[in-house]
Amino acid sequence: MGCVSTITYDKFPKQKDENYKFPELAVGSRVAVCYHYDTSKKHLGTVVRDDLEEPYETIIKLDNGRYLRGTECQFSYI
Repeated sequence: MGCVSTITYDKFPKQKDENYKFPELAVGSRVAVCYHYDTSKKHLGTVVRDDLEEPYETIIKLDNGRYLRGTECQFSYI
């Protein structure tokens, strides 16, 4: 485990929100997710975290209840 300067007891990385330059990409956006570039099978989900600063993490909650990091899949906004 590590330490990230933007995450403390009372601090969290700035998130993409409605004030982001592309508000359609804000936290809460719906996405279609595929794996290994196989677009014949997709899950639908919602972006629940998308950091604008370190550690630049994107987390997606799939409609089936699973959570994925953005680096574990390919996704597109819908």
